Amino acid sequence: MQPFALNYARPAAELEFATPYTYDSGLQLNVLLDGGIAARDHALLRELGTTTSTAGSKTHFDD
Repeated sequence: MQPFALNYARPAAELEFATPYTYDSGLQLNVLLDGGIAARDHALLRELGTTTSTAGSKTHFDD
């Protein structure tokens, strides 16, 4: 017997998306291409929901 969910589960479509910010290790913040702080860009936060980076997971084992 096959579980019900497997009849309807589909792989997520992979979207190509370039983040409009990069991580600045000196500031320890995500920075926009124009040099502004990504967390202060309210339109960006509304569109993406968050600005995350992998820096914490590389420096702190308990993140």
